Amino acid sequence: MTDGTPRQTLAATARGKYAPVQMHESEILRRGLDTFAELGYAGTTMRELARRLGVSHNFIHERYGSKHDFWRAVVDFALRDAQPALDRLLAGCRDDDERLRSVIVHLYRLAANDSAMNRLLTDESSRDSSRLDYLHQQFIKPFWDSIEPTVASLIEAGRIPGVPAHILYFAVTGPALALAQDPVADRLSPDNLPTAEHDRDAMADALSAVVLHGLLPPRQ
Repeated sequence: MTDGTPRQTLAATARGKYAPVQMHESEILRRGLDTFAELGYAGTTMRELARRLGVSHNFIHERYGSKHDFWRAVVDFALRDAQPALDRLLAGCRDDDERLRSVIVHLYRLAANDSAMNRLLTDESSRDSSRLDYLHQQFIKPFWDSIEPTVASLIEAGRIPGVPAHILYFAVTGPALALAQDPVADRLSPDNLPTAEHDRDAMADALSAVVLHGLLPPRQ
């Protein structure tokens, strides 16, 4: 610099308390998702969010209101297209068998390709909290309501076991949540290739094939 002031000092000064953030909203929310997924809600502090976003400590409060409000914005962003995509998928299926198979393949591919949201769901699903209430009301219940008629029809036809709804929910979604467990998958991988470098769709399809073989075997 011509005046001898270090470039990084000027940059830090320019990014003042109320300076505009040169980052698209989707990038802000994606970084928030990655942080909540890695550290959990309790472990994610406003200071750590500010550090990872490269903003002032007041940024989250000024733009979103609170950490909880920011968490909700992150979840809404990550899952905004999930139910519309599922509704379109179901509308194009011919029968109940195809609906359930398509849902499981679709769900597992989503889980495999967005491990951050998958980790967040896995973590929050094990905690009784207002955040789980929000996830249930906005996403989990609409998802299950959309496929419950298909499940009920398949139970009545004897195609899948007649067990309580929450057991079937675990059977369908549990393996999808497991797709977030890359660290243990790395240790079990026979080729020593990091799971992150595998074809994520191929992993999801292999898992859905195993689940469907037991849950909904081919018709005789």
